[in-house]
Amino acid sequence: MSTIHWTEGHTHRSARWHSENAAPLPQRIVVADDRTKAKDAYRQACEGTALLWQGDFHNARRLLRAMSRRIDRKPPRSTTSPSDAFHLHRRNSSHRARVLGKLLVLLDGDYTLALRRAPDVRQACREAYGPAKGPMAVSLRELLGVIGAHQWRVKGVEVPALGTRVHPHYGVFAPTRGEYVDLVAHAPLPPATRRSPATSTAFDLGTGTGVLAAVLARRGINRVVATDISPRALACARDNVRRLALTDRIEVSGPGLFPEGRADLIVCNPPWLPARPTSPIEQGVYDPDSTMLHSFLAGLPAHLRPGGEGWLILSDLAEHLGLRTRQQLLDTFQAARLRVADKIDVKPRHPRSKDVTDPLHTARSAETTSLWRLITTA
Repeated sequence: MSTIHWTEGHTHRSARWHSENAAPLPQRIVVADDRTKAKDAYRQACEGTALLWQGDFHNARRLLRAMSRRIDRKPPRSTTSPSDAFHLHRRNSSHRARVLGKLLVLLDGDYTLALRRAPDVRQACREAYGPAKGPMAVSLRELLGVIGAHQWRVKGVEVPALGTRVHPHYGVFAPTRGEYVDLVAHAPLPPATRRSPATSTAFDLGTGTGVLAAVLARRGINRVVATDISPRALACARDNVRRLALTDRIEVSGPGLFPEGRADLIVCNPPWLPARPTSPIEQGVYDPDSTMLHSFLAGLPAHLRPGGEGWLILSDLAEHLGLRTRQQLLDTFQAARLRVADKIDVKPRHPRSKDVTDPLHTARSAETTSLWRLITTA
């Protein structure tokens, strides 16, 4: 971590700087409070100046919303293609994160937020950041995300396919889009798992919360190995496996993609869009150059038992955005010596697919999520 420095009156102060999206260290910091006007805060943030808030907590949230409205006042540029619309959307999102990330708050040595009317954020911060190590400055926007993640963790996300809730941790993609879970819950299992259920094995690659591993175990797979490259995801999956009383059926392993050995069924729900994530939570959506997708397909033949299947859960949103073609995907299957045994489709049910104000509405409204049942050709 780096250290930020600022002046209060004639006193020089410092604190550790933390940013989950790797925002650069603020080079100029001014103190802001309830007297700070939104237009001045927005101008300073656009110029690269960070504002360390020392006023009322709820006023800080109002200031953040006012700055956000000023960003929205800029009319969107017209685009000529879906891919242009996507890249413009990503640039706008990056600009928004950069400007709004300039409003900072200071967490004390035990993660106390010493602002008027501030909530107790200590537990939420311990869950997200680990043990406290002294005063730390973070953006208010990030802290609000930490608070929201703690609430999600406590409340959980209802998963109809399991008849219960799973509890996402900070930085782990939550299974709020239930259609992909339903695909795994209802697709016909490979014949090998039905012939020998007592010895059946499945891998869930990129398990996240562990939701798909739990679905497979509940469907009768005797042993499920769930992997992920993220330590946060591994901790989250272990927590949910324990909550669901499935520790005797599910082994959480990692960090890594493929575990050792072979399986009758290997499931992977990789990030759907080939683009660079800008924060930990975006790693569940964006994957540069589709690295995880290609790694899964390339490694599948070597890890499947005879008669086994690989299930790829993938949206075609990238195709509608002009980021990947269907032929490119099929060519990747062929290069990995894989054949499509079946494809099961479902239309999205999430609200954004019907939001006509979304800049990507045209592509989202045409989106289909598919479960590709892949078998080896060799």
